[in-house]
Amino acid sequence: MSYTATFPFVPTSQPLSDSNRLRLFSGSANVPLAQEVARYLGMDVGPMVRKRFADGELYIQIQESIRGCDVYLIQPCCKPVNDNLMELLIMIDACRRASARQITAVIPYYSYARADRKTAGREAISAKLVANLITKAGAHRILAMDLHSAQIQGYFDIPLDHVYGSPVIIDYLARKNLSDIVVVSPDVGGVARARAFAKKLDDAPLAIIDKRRQAHNVAEVLNLIGDVEGKTAVLVDDMIDTAGTISEGARLLRQEGARQVYACATHAVFSEPAVSRLKSGTFEEVIVTNTIPLPESDCFEQLTVLSVANLIGEAIWRIHEDSSVSSMFR
Repeated sequence: MSYTATFPFVPTSQPLSDSNRLRLFSGSANVPLAQEVARYLGMDVGPMVRKRFADGELYIQIQESIRGCDVYLIQPCCKPVNDNLMELLIMIDACRRASARQITAVIPYYSYARADRKTAGREAISAKLVANLITKAGAHRILAMDLHSAQIQGYFDIPLDHVYGSPVIIDYLARKNLSDIVVVSPDVGGVARARAFAKKLDDAPLAIIDKRRQAHNVAEVLNLIGDVEGKTAVLVDDMIDTAGTISEGARLLRQEGARQVYACATHAVFSEPAVSRLKSGTFEEVIVTNTIPLPESDCFEQLTVLSVANLIGEAIWRIHEDSSVSSMFR
């Protein structure tokens, strides 16, 4: 004789539909940016417990059910780089063990991106190592902004959507109605970026600074290719770290007769002595975005910080809805 047990069961909630599977969480690296993204999406940043033990170990606990949900974790890997990277890995692992359907690591700033190849013997390719760590932790997809080099996209064995901060900066510059603009690449490696930037600024002319790097974080500017005399020079780079490259470039542009010099970059890393170099009076304006939070001590009169929250929010929504991300930049 067979017997089937029956149990009284009252469902606690309706099954999740695709429209309410989206969950957004923030690491500690840039909470204001995550809150702006959440406002664009019309939702709240999810509750999460984050604390450190006495020995410095990090503890993360998601405070709501994410079973079957599409989870987006916003965490730029900025200073302190290793702490923020480790926090991202633990967040990913916590979501994986909580049975999230899909985990997307939203990384506005990707650390170790400059270690993307071997330039000498016995060096690590740290950009690839970080990609391996994030993938192994359990991420299903990456949303990154302005990676230092395009080949980093190939370091991931999972889908990666690459978005750009340039539309926000270009829109800001267009509203300033600057005249006689020439877009300048601070080195040969940034020519493709500067060319794309110039094309969006009504096909502005392009100039290139020939730079020879003598050591890490040390650059020597040697020559300028292009005409900047009497023009408004717009230096374009993906990041400003110590500001050595971009400051030397600006001085060269002034020597070559540039009327005004603007500096534009997505990531304001601002390691010492960047701020003192940038506010020395060489630049008319330094324009960056909020992928990396800036303390009050790093702000100065010529600095303008633009928000990329709406751009990231739109990319998240398009990924969630299986729509095109690349069409945002056409």
